[in-house]
Amino acid sequence: MDNVGTPPRTYHHGNLRAALIEAGLAALEQSDLADFSLRAVAREVGVSANAAYRHFANKDDLLGAVAAEGFRRFAAQQAAAAQGAANTLNLQSATAKAYVTFAQAHPALFRLMFSRFLYASSSEDLKTAASTAFQLLLQASAQQAGVPPDSEQALMTAIANWSMVHGLSHLLLDGQLSGFGFSMDKMIEGIVCLRGQGPA
Repeated sequence: MDNVGTPPRTYHHGNLRAALIEAGLAALEQSDLADFSLRAVAREVGVSANAAYRHFANKDDLLGAVAAEGFRRFAAQQAAAAQGAANTLNLQSATAKAYVTFAQAHPALFRLMFSRFLYASSSEDLKTAASTAFQLLLQASAQQAGVPPDSEQALMTAIANWSMVHGLSHLLLDGQLSGFGFSMDKMIEGIVCLRGQGPA
């Protein structure tokens, strides 16, 4: 039923753009990325599609904002995990667990964040959020290697660490490791220990 003659519901939201992003995040929790729809998200928030289009040009525009918010939350989780780490091994283990846990808790968002969509997007907000998250990994990797963050060794260590946790996250999401009988924590601790024994 149309609400003819009633004020747009947009005005009931302090920040419609933020509300649409939150609804987009919730939509990804409930369904696959292929089913994501800007119109459906607008309906969930309680506004017309036209109201949503004032903030986002299309579905990909909204997905870019959702991915950017995902990176901000991911980075905050990584930063929180790093706090209080007693040594480099604890830091690696804590941040690795936070990485994998985020992927397990938000699989569709995780896949969106690290898809080709990131590099195809023209959103500066998304690129900044992704870069900020990577800088946390780079700083921790530099600390691990005992080198400056702007050094090649720091970057290579960061790529090695990223490859480890990202690959593990996808293997777990795809159910490829369920037959081995190890808990996620045990796998992470074992892999981190093995990484610590080899060259940085």
